[in-house]
Amino acid sequence: MILLDGKALAKEKREELKKKVQNLKEKQKIVPGLAIIRVGNDPASEIYVRNKLKACEEVGIKAIEKHFNDNESEQVIIDSIIDFNKNKMIDGILVQSPLPKNLDEEKIVSFILGSKDVDGFGINNLGHLLANQEQLLAATPLGIIHLLEKYEIPIASKHVVVVGRSQIVGRPLAIMLLNRDATVTIAHSKTKNLKDITKTADILISAVGKPKFITEDMVQKNAVCIDVGISRIEGHVVGDFDFANVKEKASFITPVPGGVGPMTIVSLLENIYNLALNRERK
Repeated sequence: MILLDGKALAKEKREELKKKVQNLKEKQKIVPGLAIIRVGNDPASEIYVRNKLKACEEVGIKAIEKHFNDNESEQVIIDSIIDFNKNKMIDGILVQSPLPKNLDEEKIVSFILGSKDVDGFGINNLGHLLANQEQLLAATPLGIIHLLEKYEIPIASKHVVVVGRSQIVGRPLAIMLLNRDATVTIAHSKTKNLKDITKTADILISAVGKPKFITEDMVQKNAVCIDVGISRIEGHVVGDFDFANVKEKASFITPVPGGVGPMTIVSLLENIYNLALNRERK
């Protein structure tokens, strides 16, 4: 069994990106800019945003956070997005999920210009993805692809089972894998006989957020196991896979923490940098 070390790869990519950003600043006088909109006081969201701000600072990206109270009106938040759309110093905009339940997240996010949709969740970027004309890609799926490529794990012709169908991970990841010639099965909460399906996977990916949901008897011997889930049990961070037992059957497996998580953030940084390059070309 080989650990897919997302933490080490993310560090390597951050160092490369730091040099690219510095070069962009020196030669083109462009500082990549990110605007993060956070609504409410969800503790997890606060931590995620703080980590993103810190990561941006480390590689030289200028990131700002605009925080709204949970009782703020949709229109005020939308107006803020429109202002950022017009701001030439802002290359990417993201709205931190989840939003308070009184707000229509899909509606709010739809106001982000496709050219500044750094999360890759907008209709424009999803449409390009579906047409196999990939542009801005969602950070978590992109990070998973980078991990597979780094460890030279073949995707073409492999049977990949993705457990979870969220707009953030499962759906875009499934299309990205199809674009790379995998045979993809998507399983979800309504899927029957889940074990029978997961045991056929050459590459098994779980993104459901249920601790130790994928057990050893659900995994084919020598499968590649990618764990996107993150949960806390008695103060410990764990993933969707029963890691201690599954690792005995897997050929490759991501740890939690230190696997997909770091790759998500560095992929977001890469998206911001690429958007800044587009600004330079305009």
